[in-house]
Amino acid sequence: MSRHKPVTKAIVNAARVMLFLYALIGILLWTFQKKLFFQATPLPPDYQYNFKEPHRDILIRLNEKEQLSIVEFYPQDTLNSRGVVLYFHGNKDNISHYARFVPAFTKHGYEVWMIDYPGYGKSTGAQTEQRFYSDAQLLYKMAEKEFAADNIIFYGKSLGTGVATELASHAGGKRLILETPYYSLPSLASSYLPIYPAASMVDIQFPVYEYLPFVQLPVTIFHGTDDAVIPYSNAEQLRSLLKSKDEFITIKNGGHNDLSKFALYQQKLDSLLSR
Repeated sequence: MSRHKPVTKAIVNAARVMLFLYALIGILLWTFQKKLFFQATPLPPDYQYNFKEPHRDILIRLNEKEQLSIVEFYPQDTLNSRGVVLYFHGNKDNISHYARFVPAFTKHGYEVWMIDYPGYGKSTGAQTEQRFYSDAQLLYKMAEKEFAADNIIFYGKSLGTGVATELASHAGGKRLILETPYYSLPSLASSYLPIYPAASMVDIQFPVYEYLPFVQLPVTIFHGTDDAVIPYSNAEQLRSLLKSKDEFITIKNGGHNDLSKFALYQQKLDSLLSR
């Protein structure tokens, strides 16, 4: 019997260490989830953007502590604007990182309006899910004053697909375009860490799957098969929620940040924007 005691004790100790590490990692994930999901780069309020495209930098004071940064990009022929694309960007950096995608829309005569989420760029305030939605609603109300609903396009990229879909679920517009969307943030977290109860650990939901069935507009989804950030399998769960005339476009070999380089993406986006 005594010969088995050291082995049993070693197993028990190993199990304790594994349990401790499991709990520690879980606590760290729960504590720092916003830093994982929101990889923001803040900017001072007096920062001057140096974009090549014609643009207007707007800073809206929401209250004493919070402000919203908006950049409106314009086509070269500003007198014949066809409409506006409300572009909700991904979780990285700030508007500066996404301005390079603007010409794909302005060349078709569309203005592109981008907001920075709280903590991104010159926007300040708490990074709550509701704040993301309310900022998007404010941007939409601004667009409504200048454009008819059928000239407003909602575009979401990565993290922004949750924001764009929520807005499109109750606001009038021309269409909703989603680039590399997810089913929900908890489901995305589960795909990385299946041994954790992500649904109860992740405070930020952005449940695209809940909002998508309420979107009455035409919907187009782009996703790459080699996406290492949001797995194709996670986004593909949205396919069953699409209407009969909606589109789920698979970009073979497409990653998370390179879909704009693929001919299929370019051709399809051009087709959507020329209608």
